[in-house]
Amino acid sequence: GLTPNAVTFVGALGLVSSALYFYPRQEFFVGTLLISFFALSDLFDGAMARISKRGESKWGGFLDSTIDRITDSAILLGLILALIESDDRLLPVALGALVAGTLVPYIRAKAESLQIECSGGIAERTERLILTLTAIGLDGLGVPYALTVGIWVLLILATVTVVQRILIAKAEI
Repeated sequence: GLTPNAVTFVGALGLVSSALYFYPRQEFFVGTLLISFFALSDLFDGAMARISKRGESKWGGFLDSTIDRITDSAILLGLILALIESDDRLLPVALGALVAGTLVPYIRAKAESLQIECSGGIAERTERLILTLTAIGLDGLGVPYALTVGIWVLLILATVTVVQRILIAKAEI
């Protein structure tokens, strides 16, 4: 009886709550498990919309895209709050990864508003999400340097993707 939009909203609420509750408390493994569970709703909402009688809608696509930005930001914000609390030198790297990760979909949306197809790049959302959650979860299990390496790689890959998308848009203008 749930609509695809309801699944999107419930999953996002669970994910954001988990990220902003567990990560600032440095409970990285439990937080990552819950976030991963709620992130699965992102797989189901699109599939539900495609097979429903009403089909996909512009509103559903807009809502899904907007909520993706909220959930991605909440994950890194929860981590950033933990890094602030522990006075970790990784903080500026995580902030840079948050900014670069926000620019990737913005560039695509802006290009598409100009009728320029601008998807692609070395690290799209799924790759960035998997990398982030893996690094944070492994850190929660005590794997040395997992968080540092993961967040640095995230920053580098997101920055490369930003540059790639800018160049894709430039080639079409």
